Amino acid sequence: MDRDGPEPVRRPRLQDVAAEAGVSTASASLVLRGAPGPGSATRERVLDAAARLGYRPDRAASLLARRRSRLIGVVMDVRSTFHAQLVEDVHEAADEHGYDLVLSTVTRTRGEERAVETLLDSRCEALVLLGPELPAERLGALDRQVPVVVVGRPVPSAGVDVVRVADDEGVAQAVEHLAELGHRRITYVDGGRGVIAAGRRGGFERAMRRLGPAGQPRVLPGDAGEESGARAARALLGAGELPTAVVTYNDHSAVGLLDVLLRSGVDVPGAISVVGFDDGPLARLAHIDLTTVSQESAELTRHAVAAVVERLDGGRSERREVVVPPRLVVRSTTGPPAGA
Repeated sequence: MDRDGPEPVRRPRLQDVAAEAGVSTASASLVLRGAPGPGSATRERVLDAAARLGYRPDRAASLLARRRSRLIGVVMDVRSTFHAQLVEDVHEAADEHGYDLVLSTVTRTRGEERAVETLLDSRCEALVLLGPELPAERLGALDRQVPVVVVGRPVPSAGVDVVRVADDEGVAQAVEHLAELGHRRITYVDGGRGVIAAGRRGGFERAMRRLGPAGQPRVLPGDAGEESGARAARALLGAGELPTAVVTYNDHSAVGLLDVLLRSGVDVPGAISVVGFDDGPLARLAHIDLTTVSQESAELTRHAVAAVVERLDGGRSERREVVVPPRLVVRSTTGPPAGA
């Protein structure tokens, strides 16, 4: 039976490069892998032949032969702009070490367990989990399958590697900044029941206690989303007298808070100052220009990928935790309280 259409173009193989260059397949392989052995003339002939033929090495077959995938699996929440920033930085760090990424997402309808299983099915050699909510026992069980690095959250005695910012110190920096401006009536919008939220809430409460009797702390319930900040703003507006400053669990919550305040005619920072946490792309938008606590995403991801490489290529087996100092980034949403 006749077939319609042109014959498919066959991808050049290593044997084709060797024949074109007039060398053995073994010599061609050494040249294309950059391995020692062949002389300069042979290298030049092989590289010229590969360029003429448009040869590209079959990476998947090569890795399969070595029983290595050199893939790092990353679980991220698609609703988080900060996670998007982390993924970009992980890509850059992984590429420097010759690794590639497989992403698996957490959404409203797709949980962390399913995201992790997808990565394991994809033959990932290690997992980098961004702010996971899985129990420590489950994280420890995963680490017995493949190396696991948790970014952004403390995990006590689970055996996994941890790279995180000092959350309590970050919120304390925000409170100290506001106190130096003259604020004492400071409200905190909480982030929920997770471990990260508990660390930031604790940092707020301890920092406010250090202000002494003059400090007037208040904690409002919340979570990681913009609507959480919007609800907090409506609660503050409905309560009558506003605090002079608000610190939020993250930048998303701060943006929701700002939106309601500004729509209600409340001047920021004239009537109320606002501080977020993360310093993701959202905070840096010109029309938001949010004072926030930076988690130093590039440093977090550099340490996370280094931990993976140490486990996979260096044979390290002991647990490691790296705590990165946070950094307050002052922008236009904070200023002295009215009348100060």
